[in-house]
Amino acid sequence: MESSASLLQRQKQSLVLTPQMMESIRLLQLAHPELHQFVEQEIEKNPFLERASNRAPKDIPSISAGNPRIGPTTGGISDRASQWKSIRGKNNVQPGGNHAFEDSWTSIETLHDHVARQIALSAFAPLERRIAGELAGHLEDTGYLPVNLSELARSLNVREAVVERVLGTLQQFDPPGIFARTLSECLEIQLRQLDRFDPAMAALVANLEALARRDFQTLKRHCGVDEDDLLDMLHEIRALDPKPGNRFQSGGPESIIPDVLVQPSPGGGWQIELNPDTLPRLLMNQNYFAQVSRLSAQNSKDQSFLNECLQNANWLIRSLDQRAKTILKVAAEIIRQQDAFFEHGVAHLRPLNLRTVADAINVHQSTVSRVTSNKYMLTPRGVFELKYFFTVAIGSSEGGDAYSAEAVRHQIKAMVAVESPNEVLSDDDIATRLKETGIDIARRTVAKYREALNIPSSARRRREKRVRLRCQSSPGGGGDESGS
Repeated sequence: MESSASLLQRQKQSLVLTPQMMESIRLLQLAHPELHQFVEQEIEKNPFLERASNRAPKDIPSISAGNPRIGPTTGGISDRASQWKSIRGKNNVQPGGNHAFEDSWTSIETLHDHVARQIALSAFAPLERRIAGELAGHLEDTGYLPVNLSELARSLNVREAVVERVLGTLQQFDPPGIFARTLSECLEIQLRQLDRFDPAMAALVANLEALARRDFQTLKRHCGVDEDDLLDMLHEIRALDPKPGNRFQSGGPESIIPDVLVQPSPGGGWQIELNPDTLPRLLMNQNYFAQVSRLSAQNSKDQSFLNECLQNANWLIRSLDQRAKTILKVAAEIIRQQDAFFEHGVAHLRPLNLRTVADAINVHQSTVSRVTSNKYMLTPRGVFELKYFFTVAIGSSEGGDAYSAEAVRHQIKAMVAVESPNEVLSDDDIATRLKETGIDIARRTVAKYREALNIPSSARRRREKRVRLRCQSSPGGGGDESGS
């Protein structure tokens, strides 16, 4: 039996990602704090990279919506960016920040400062003062004390009764309700200081789960009161503070620095600019490379290392430039697609997906996904994450353009906001009203969006509105209802 062997050639195409290509892809996804950290690490290990001391406004890319050409800005961007760089809250626009106001955060008394001052003024024995300091060290910013007294007593080598006695003193401190271990204890402390902790109120505080369910029949039975008395008690509970420590500022508010700045263009449309504060500014020191190369010309290993550093420096500068231009192109296409939103508000937000933007600017869909992750845009309507503008489509009952899911959620929220206690809309009612405006939506979809917005069911909303109405109509009913 004969056998034969043969050699066959086959051509096969495959995509191989080099380490630098993978790093370039990762750079697209990095938020600017992570990007700056990455750049700092590169500067540390590459002798030819250095930060640019200044960058002229003409070096910052910008683009006008409707004009795909990327070119220099018209000037003044650095000044505007420095005014807008600290945005407090996603949708709270405060251009032209007040530096004196920002500097004043350091002088605001925190909850722990307030408590420490009261401990210093209290007549504690040395051991009790030590226990009080230990308890204060565990105090949360909300005012609660998440600590096991038995374990704390063992760690301090004291009796648990001593710790409980010190805690009782601390629970009399200002603001009322601090050093509580549970919500029930927090409300009890406040009611005791108001001399309103009678047996009926104690039963109400002990049944907060029934209160959360708005199970008023169960509450009346446990408290032994009629409906009018229960409404008065609920009004008193609402006037309490469930998180008493929150009235103290524990530090500066979290800041969001936008990556893209959008403003109306004088000639119509929108001017889109990258925030220079989020762009690392790098230079390659060619003179230093030339000097070091001359000194190591005879050493092939050193020369190889220098050439590698030079290539990495060139790659990083090109990658950062490409990253900036890609973010700008994606932002410009988002604004072009969502022009009605910027003109008229969230009710005019259009359905949009990643593929639509990717096809429009001739990039891969994954590139758009990476660019829009953890990137923010400052607009005249507030600060939004780029992913905010991508929403699924809800069909039109009249065969017209589809509606954005975010716009539909906005309409549902607006409908619920104007309900009266006698006309609370069910999910079916909301679906019917939306269909009357041309939005083809099912009742179960309305229920899903309502739950995503943390809007209670129609039955629960009806009970809450009636209780609120009774409290407002009762004597002294105009008080604060922001409690529980």
